Amino acid sequence: MDYLLLPFLSFVVGIIVGLTGIGGASLITPMLIFVFHVPPAIAVSSDVVAATLMKVIGGFKHWKQQTLDLQVVKWLAWGSVPGSITGVGILYLIKLNATLDLDYILLRAIGFMILLVTLLGLAQLSLKTFFPKLQLPEPPKFDLNTQRGRISTLSVGAFLGCLVGLTSVSSGAMFAIVLITFFRLDARKLVGTDISQAAILLVFTSLGHLCLGTVNWSLVLPIWLGTVPGVLLGAKLCKITPQGALRLVIYVILAGVSWKLVYQA
Repeated sequence: MDYLLLPFLSFVVGIIVGLTGIGGASLITPMLIFVFHVPPAIAVSSDVVAATLMKVIGGFKHWKQQTLDLQVVKWLAWGSVPGSITGVGILYLIKLNATLDLDYILLRAIGFMILLVTLLGLAQLSLKTFFPKLQLPEPPKFDLNTQRGRISTLSVGAFLGCLVGLTSVSSGAMFAIVLITFFRLDARKLVGTDISQAAILLVFTSLGHLCLGTVNWSLVLPIWLGTVPGVLLGAKLCKITPQGALRLVIYVILAGVSWKLVYQA
């Protein structure tokens, strides 16, 4: 293990996250698997724990700035936290079953999750770029003042939370799509709400992975050293960087990563 290369690459990933908002787990978990040859189960757990600090710091900052919707964060968390614990529980059951290969299952699960996030992101980017005036039917808006809206929010949070518990991927990207689609949050509160709910989700997911016994602290600490300053720098560069072209490049890279995870691992 090259402990100089890991924080450097994590720093680069942190810059990308700060620039584009694309989740670090989509890049760090595959990096650990393919570059550093870390077993998938350890890569997922270590990445979840490493990502938690970054999200908590960001969530606390947005809370102080009041650039988030606390009601949305609360109801999404009520669903996503038990969902993520369920996901970790599924991993635990797979680990106990000697006939199932946990690493084999995780490789493909991570690959499919990254592919899903990539396709949704590319679709959103393509519609904005090539069809800016296209009027699509609007999906229903979740009204948290009604029982139906709360149940819908809990259900979506639980489903996505389970996927995060299983793969570590999409604690930010998939929830951001939900916030845009079903809550119509403005840009000022979108990022803060997304990061804050992800922080709560990852705290409990991290506890589950720590109990699973697959967290490697010699990986977590170098990732922290790289991603935290990287995200801060990326956030500053965000104002002067062309977002459309950058996101397209990252999505193409993610598509290649997901293909390798699913078909070549």
